[in-house]
Amino acid sequence: MSAPQQPNEQWTEMQSRQPAGSPEAVGAAAKGGSRSVWSEYRTFVRRALREPSTVGAVIPSSPVLAREMARVVPTSDHPVVVELGPGTGALSGAVAERLPAAGRHIAVELDTGMVEHLRTSMPWLEVIQGDAQQLGQLLTEAGVQSVDAVVSGLPWSLFAGDSQTRILEEVGGVLVPGGAFTTIAYAHALGMPGARSFRRRLGRAFDEVVTTRTVWRNLPPARTYVCRRPSRSG
Repeated sequence: MSAPQQPNEQWTEMQSRQPAGSPEAVGAAAKGGSRSVWSEYRTFVRRALREPSTVGAVIPSSPVLAREMARVVPTSDHPVVVELGPGTGALSGAVAERLPAAGRHIAVELDTGMVEHLRTSMPWLEVIQGDAQQLGQLLTEAGVQSVDAVVSGLPWSLFAGDSQTRILEEVGGVLVPGGAFTTIAYAHALGMPGARSFRRRLGRAFDEVVTTRTVWRNLPPARTYVCRRPSRSG
């Protein structure tokens, strides 16, 4: 198996595969897609070093992983999509590519520096500063009662078990019937006790949990969990 590509190679390959008139290219141009990936990485690393308790990954997700996660985003009607822990916005662009013009894209971010970065670099993104453990309240204050999809880049390993459970309950409480929740699972950590415990919590929180294929073109390689039908019994 070949080694994963470096971040700049991933970005170059993604750009080369997008025709000038493709939806991806148009979406990127309309929503600031020309931003430097290396600028994004520098911002992420600076915040990770400054606030290690709230930034859990070493580098943001690759475009390949971001597009894999964004598959749960509806592409018609007027869906509401919530993004938890958007960081520098590596996943936000992939969500925006799929989201129809009538859709609403809300990002919930706790870190002040990341919030400021997102509001400056992605003015089209609706950013709410707050804790995902109060997701229902935050959305109610924003005039949202239910959402069609939740995508998460949260660093689950930094949360205690009861906090993980609370966030998953909050997510299940806002999803519409048929809605989906997706989050990252790093391949190298799947066998670790913390990762196994989190997977069990997902199984208790949702009736269906699907583990996708490994995305090797990410550092580190990762899979995603796609979860549906929240278990109201907990």
